[in-house]
Amino acid sequence: MLGMNNNLLKIELSKNKIKEIELEEEILEDYLGGRGLGVKLLTRSIKKGIDPLSPSNPLIFSVGPLTGSTVPTSGRFSLVTKSPLTNTIFHSNTGGYFGPFFKRCGYDVLFLTGRLNTNEKGYIVIDGHDKVEIKEADSLWGLTITETVEKIKGLEGRNSQILCIGPAGENLVKISSIMNQAHRAFGRGGVGAVMGAKNIKAIVVKNGKKKFPVKDKERLKKLNTLALDKIRVVPITSQGLALFGTAALVKVINHFGMFPVRNFQEAYTPPQLIDQVSGEELRERFLEKEEGCYNCVIRCGRLTNTGELKGKGPEFESLWSLGPLTGTFDLKEITHANYACNEQGLDTISTGSTIACAMELHDMGLLNEPLLKFGNGKELVNLIEMISGRNGIGNELAEGSLRLASKYGSPESAIQVKGLELPAYDPRGAFGHALNYAVSNRGACHLTGYMIALEILGVPKKIERFTVKGKGDLLALKQNQSAVEDSLITCKFVGYALGFEFQVRFLNTILDKNLSITDLIIIGERIFNLERLFNIREGFSRKDDKLPDRFLKIPLKEGPSKNKVVPLEELLEEYYKVRGWDDNGIPTNETLTRLKLERLMESD
Repeated sequence: MLGMNNNLLKIELSKNKIKEIELEEEILEDYLGGRGLGVKLLTRSIKKGIDPLSPSNPLIFSVGPLTGSTVPTSGRFSLVTKSPLTNTIFHSNTGGYFGPFFKRCGYDVLFLTGRLNTNEKGYIVIDGHDKVEIKEADSLWGLTITETVEKIKGLEGRNSQILCIGPAGENLVKISSIMNQAHRAFGRGGVGAVMGAKNIKAIVVKNGKKKFPVKDKERLKKLNTLALDKIRVVPITSQGLALFGTAALVKVINHFGMFPVRNFQEAYTPPQLIDQVSGEELRERFLEKEEGCYNCVIRCGRLTNTGELKGKGPEFESLWSLGPLTGTFDLKEITHANYACNEQGLDTISTGSTIACAMELHDMGLLNEPLLKFGNGKELVNLIEMISGRNGIGNELAEGSLRLASKYGSPESAIQVKGLELPAYDPRGAFGHALNYAVSNRGACHLTGYMIALEILGVPKKIERFTVKGKGDLLALKQNQSAVEDSLITCKFVGYALGFEFQVRFLNTILDKNLSITDLIIIGERIFNLERLFNIREGFSRKDDKLPDRFLKIPLKEGPSKNKVVPLEELLEEYYKVRGWDDNGIPTNETLTRLKLERLMESD
């Protein structure tokens, strides 16, 4: 397929075997690349019930037809695996420069499977000069993320792009991440533990010079010019994200009464207090400069300096989860906690949420640990390092909030879906977004069907946030579009300016095809349903499409979302019909036939 190398690099660690495999044209046409390609490869490569930390669970890194092109924000790439936190299929994506560098080495997919010998630690080097090797990493084991990146750059060259795990991934912490060039991440789901279980510390790409064909370069150039003009005039991309990064959302979400505080026991903070943790305050106090990914003019990244430490962020979700969710409103304490998560290789959302869950358990008298008090921000860095090292109470928090809360007899204190902790939007404040949390294939996820765009931000149009009718239809469309975006791959932020139709025009120009928006929506629907089929094979069903009881039974007492609870059963009924699923949330035979899918058998 044009825009791709049509080449998979498979590394079987247990056998120390490296080989290249040509990708089938039909798979690329049906799944594009990125998330879709990874999902297809995972579902056909592992059997039912495998332990996510076993050698049989692969890490599948993949680029898409837009990755590394001249299309704005085309630096992203994808990871698919089975999650040790949720036991669901799991996809994640990240930006930076690794994806384009990897693609220029001549590959679309890195399929990493098996495990190095028990006493062997390694890192992988993919050299664009037709060389792939596994090198010894004993001297890297135990290092923080920055230490690892600096040491590898000294060994492999300053222009190397690096994915690596920190001590959290090495210690198989179920909320660990794979970090990308120190400050970006494949976050959520404990993917860092999957890499740690393979005894792999890092993956390095360098010297990639290969070019992939584009059919109509002149037309693509004109499209890019038009796209950049729009990005530079739309307020969200030209001002909000550019000036304040993702933390621009803090006051917006709080304004609607859905910015969670103290483990979702509250969702509104008075203006004088919320101002202390806003994107505006972060810019005023700590911003050194803006930073962006490959071929991005939005530049939403924040390089910050507190006067004591410096690093990147915090982003909106990190600022919230390590801040107000734990009852902490000291911006310096939050920022230092964010740096600590990055250095240890921990997912900030799940880390903050698990700490907040533990604080609630402490308030209830179920967990006797003096460090775990709401508002005790000065101990956050200590707790983060304890989680990463599995020391003391950190060993229990390292398992994530659901396992922690269940152990102490209060599973309802874990604010999660399918084991994945909720992001920074209280579902009582937006019913379509609440539905997305419940039915997302990877657990509570805001990115796979970002209804906040419609219900709160009004992009591309504003809809009523407290209605039920029509939400299932709109959510299914958003989820299908998101699956396509994650498979092309471009940044979701560019969609605020360009809309989905631009993605179709970019793809057709690169592939020399005449795909319609409907064609791409069907591809997205196929990807989403295949993920659903994987989860069904693993035992998930309607019983797991749920929200914590506090969102269904306990209305908020203060703020603009006061007195609201989520009418989930009504929302699910409409959504299942739109999806072509039966009453138990299982795709019907007619749906599978239309999407060219088959049910996954236990032996698949």
